[in-house]
This record gives sequence, C-alpha cells and structure tokens, in this order.
Amino acid sequence: MDTSLATAHLRSLVHTYRVYKDLGERSIAQVKSDNDLHRQLDADSNSIAVIVKHVGGNLRSRFRDFLTTDGEKPDRKRDTEFEVEELVTREEILRWWNEGWAIVLGSVEALTPEDLGRTITIRGEKLLVTEALNRSLAHTAYHVGQIVYLARHFASGEWTSLTIPKGRSAEAVGAWKQYGEPGR
Repeated sequence: MDTSLATAHLRSLVHTYRVYKDLGERSIAQVKSDNDLHRQLDADSNSIAVIVKHVGGNLRSRFRDFLTTDGEKPDRKRDTEFEVEELVTREEILRWWNEGWAIVLGSVEALTPEDLGRTITIRGEKLLVTEALNRSLAHTAYHVGQIVYLARHFASGEWTSLTIPKGRSAEAVGAWKQYGEPGR
C-alpha cells in the first residue's frame, strides 16, 4: 500500500474511532437517571450498560497485544458481557467504556503504514490488519448507534442533537468539522 495513503488511512481510523467514542459519551451524558442506563426496552434487548460492557470487552480483547496475539483473548468471557446482574454506577459503566477505548486508541495510534498489510488472527481466523480494523470500526459504530438510540429515547424531549438537528440541514455545512480534521 502507498505509504501516504496508508498514513492517511490510519489517521482517518483514529479520527473515526474518536468520533464514535465522543458520540457515545455525549449520548450517555444525556441519560439523566442511572437506572435508565440499565433499562431495557424489552426482555430481549440490551441496556446501555450491557452495550457499553460488551463494547469495552470487545475492544480490550481485540486490541490488547493487537499485532501479536489472537484477538479473542483467553480471559475474555464474551457471554458475561451481556449480563449485568445488579445495578452498577455510572462511574463503573464509564470505566468499562474508557478502558476499552484507551486500548484501541493506543493500539491504532501506534500502528505504522507497514502494519496494515500484516496478518493477525481473531478467533483463529486470519485477517489483514486493515480488514480487522474495518471490521472493528463497523462493529463499534453499530453499537454506538444503539447507545445513541436508547439515550435519545430515555432523554426524550430533553435530548440535544449530537450532529444535525431535524429540519436544520441547510445550516449544517461542515457539521462534522466539530470533530476536527482527521489526524489534527
């Protein structure tokens, strides 16, 4: 891969991870009640707390020793990420969140353009680093979208739009610039 293209791609990945981290955090902040962080819309759905626990566990497992060990670490108990037996504090939920994000951001920021063509393993499946990064970013974005949806539901009329409010698209030229340019 062209080094300048690879460098730009890595900057873009870090930037996009940071955007989704910020969207999740600003959504969680709008949920006023800690009880709502544990509320499920129905018996088969996940609460914000469960989604955060899963995202944190996934990011910790996938990106700890990213280039040298299987992305499904032996100490990860994925099924337990979908269980929160008792109400935990907002601080504990944010600790799960921040631990995972610190690991992914540290790992991705440390990558070099040459690393993108390397092969890693996740659950025994061989993937190029660039494939693993794209898969992780899509997975993370999917779950952040769930957090945003639930937070907006719980905040109801008090919700403050995270990007472009309904009916205000004409005013929103460059709305994503609030996050800055990738890599800057």
